[in-house]
Amino acid sequence: MTGSIFVLGLTLTNKVMIGTAVLGGMAGVIGCFAVLRGRSLVGDMLAHSALPGVCFAFLLLNSRSLLGLSIGALISGLFAIGAVTIITHWTRTKEDAAIGIVLSTFFGAGIVLLSVIQKPSVGGNKAGLDSYLFGEPGNMLTADLYLLTIVAVIVLLIVAILFKEFKIICFDTDFAKSQGWPTLSLDLAIMTSLAVVTIVGLPIVGVILMAAMIIFPAATARFWTHQLHTMLLLAGGFGIAAGLLGTKFGQGLPTGAAIVLTAAAMFVLSILFAPRQGMIARLTAEVRLRRRMAREHLLRSLFELSESALPQLPQIPLQRLRDYRYWRSLDALLSKATEKGMVTRLGQAVQLTAVGYRHAAELTKAHRLWEMYLMQHANIASDHVDRDADDVEHLLPESLLVELEQQLASAGRLPALIAEVPVSPHQLDSDANPPKH
Repeated sequence: MTGSIFVLGLTLTNKVMIGTAVLGGMAGVIGCFAVLRGRSLVGDMLAHSALPGVCFAFLLLNSRSLLGLSIGALISGLFAIGAVTIITHWTRTKEDAAIGIVLSTFFGAGIVLLSVIQKPSVGGNKAGLDSYLFGEPGNMLTADLYLLTIVAVIVLLIVAILFKEFKIICFDTDFAKSQGWPTLSLDLAIMTSLAVVTIVGLPIVGVILMAAMIIFPAATARFWTHQLHTMLLLAGGFGIAAGLLGTKFGQGLPTGAAIVLTAAAMFVLSILFAPRQGMIARLTAEVRLRRRMAREHLLRSLFELSESALPQLPQIPLQRLRDYRYWRSLDALLSKATEKGMVTRLGQAVQLTAVGYRHAAELTKAHRLWEMYLMQHANIASDHVDRDADDVEHLLPESLLVELEQQLASAGRLPALIAEVPVSPHQLDSDANPPKH
């Protein structure tokens, strides 16, 4: 009784917002698996292919009951999935082409049936099925909200129970098959859940925009994490936020379009500002990498030009340094290296400092180790190996360099570039003055 009174109160205020939020949340969660499986367009196909099922259900029931129309749409969507499966399995047609063929055919049939329903002798404009094309959440009934909630609970329970299985088939289907898992049944479970969510969302955002509700939250969440469970939570949150904000601030506009545009805005903001995968973060990381590479090239070049005079650190004329390698902005590099205490400017010459020499020696050692490895194990010619070593030495982790040293040392090919670690002075003192007992 209390629940009924609560929902009845919502009919005057926030029922539509709650309904769109529920739809956005479950569409975001199940959409993650569609995106990861490369089945993003399946949601679009299901939305468009559901239209003839909606029309047939209306002709049979002569009613706009959400449950009845949804069952008709689901049956039509399952027929569409079967058609795509048959086309891809028995013909040479690719999956994306098969999806386009089925989508267009079913949607065309739906438009024809819709025009038939509009005739006065059948149902006329009283049918109101145009809402399935563009969405009309303002027509949501209390029973519709109950249905959305029940579907959301069922879908989330399926995802929670089969999370491990869904995760495996999304990232390593071959491994799942080798372990004897029913991959086909699991894939069908994902597709069926996707179909149900798509069908119940049609009256809210419409056939044309429902695919966006499935794709946008999942694609947006993908920019913020590499963990599946975090991606599901984020996608659900983005879907809920799109539903709430689109409904709240899209008043006076088509609500379905406002929701999708809100989701699109979140996607664009994630493209730009996501901390690791966003464009700004990636551009910043690329600029930092290029600066580090240029600085390391400068130090290695100075080491190689100074090598014949070591252990003395000679002064290298700037013109000789310019002729040694192509530089985009040598003066800026030297200024930065001088600030960091790596080099000293002496008029028209430059000299490595003790700190700079140490870093330059380590960089040169790493470069030459990679040259040796590439020549001996990758059969790269000696006149090309310098360029290839440049491509990898700045990008691979230091742990891989240690592993390379160990491999070359075990083969007896590691040059003696590293001095042995001296004995601890504490150990020397204890040997000279043994403790008395």
